[in-house]
Amino acid sequence: MTGLYLHIPFCASRCTYCAFYSTVRLSQRDRYVDALCREMELRRAMPEGQTAIGTVYLGGGTPSRLSLSGLRKIFGRIRELWGGSPEEITVECNPDDVTPALASTLADEGVNRISMGAQTFSDERLRFLRRRHSAAEVEQAVRLLRDAGFGNISIDLMFGFPDETLAAWQADIRRAVNLGVEHISAYSLMYEEGTALYRMREEGKIRETDEELSLSMYATLIDELAEAGFEHYEISNFARPGYRSRHNASYWQQIPYIGIGAAAHSYDLHARSWNVSDIDRYMAAIGRDEIPATHEYLDDDTRYDDLITTALRTREGIRLDDLGPPYREYLLAQAGKQIERGTLIIDDGRLHLTRSGLFVSDLVMSELMKV
Repeated sequence: MTGLYLHIPFCASRCTYCAFYSTVRLSQRDRYVDALCREMELRRAMPEGQTAIGTVYLGGGTPSRLSLSGLRKIFGRIRELWGGSPEEITVECNPDDVTPALASTLADEGVNRISMGAQTFSDERLRFLRRRHSAAEVEQAVRLLRDAGFGNISIDLMFGFPDETLAAWQADIRRAVNLGVEHISAYSLMYEEGTALYRMREEGKIRETDEELSLSMYATLIDELAEAGFEHYEISNFARPGYRSRHNASYWQQIPYIGIGAAAHSYDLHARSWNVSDIDRYMAAIGRDEIPATHEYLDDDTRYDDLITTALRTREGIRLDDLGPPYREYLLAQAGKQIERGTLIIDDGRLHLTRSGLFVSDLVMSELMKV
C-alpha cells in the first residue's frame, strides 16, 4: 500500500521556528489546488509492485488555510484517480482554523484523522513562537472535531523553550493528556539556520535550553505518557493502543510514497525525488505538464543507511533477517560497542534502541551507518 502526501505551503504568518517551505501568499491558493490536481493526474501510475493508496496526508504549511471548495476538489480528484478507501486520511490543521464548517467538510470527504499543532498551552510561549492561536482555542478545536465525529486526533507539542522549567513542561504534557487525544507528537525546539528563532539566538536575544534540562524534559515526556497509557512507538511519537500514525510508517518502514506539491518528496524503493521548493516555478512547470523534480537513485549502501535512520527510530527497530548477509554482519559488528554500552539491544531477531539509547539516538545511528 502506497502513501500519498500533498504539501500545502500556505500559512497566514510564519512561526519563528519553521524551516519547512511555506508562503503567506494566500491569493494563490486556487491556482495551486488546480496544479496539485494536475500533478496527481500526471503521476497517477503507482510505484512498481503497488496496487492501491493506503494512506493520504495533507501537510504543510497549513492545509486548513485552503478554502472548503479547494479541499473538496482535492479529495474528489484523489477518488477519481485512485479510487478505493484509504485506511487513514490525515489533515493538518491550525486550532484557530477549526470551525464547524471545516470539521464537517473534512468528515464528509472521508478524513478520519486530524493532526493539530498545539505546541504549548502557555499563551506567552505561543506568542514567542508567533502562533496565531491561544491555548483555549486548542481545547475548543478538539471539542468541535469531536462534535463532527472525529475519533482520531493528534496534537504536536514542543519543549525546550528559553527559560522553560521542567514543571512548566510537565503541565503542558498533562494538559494534552487531559484533552483525551489519541496521539501526541513531541519535539525539542530546534534552532534551524534561516529561521527567526535561529537569528534571535545568534544575536543573543534568547538562550538555548541546556542539554541536561532538555534530556530531563524528554525523560519526563516518556514517563508521563507511559503512565497515561500511551505507547512510545517512535522517538518523537506516542499513541494510545491502535492509534499509531499509519502514514508516517511509510517513512519509517520503507513503504513507497508519492509526494504532490511544491517541496514534496517521493520514494519508490529505487529512488528518492523532491519537487522544487518554489510555488511559482512549481505551478509554471505543472502548467507545461512537467513535474519539476530532482531525482536521486539509491545504491545498496544508501538503502542500508536509510534503514538505519528510519527503522531504528521505531520501537520495533530493524529486523535483522531483512538485511543481506554482508550488511547484517556489518551492522552487528558496528552495533557491538553500543550493545555493550546499553544503548542497543537485540530482541527476537530485531535490533532496537534501549531507553538510554533514545537519548543519544543520533550518535548511535551515526556509528552504524556506512557513509
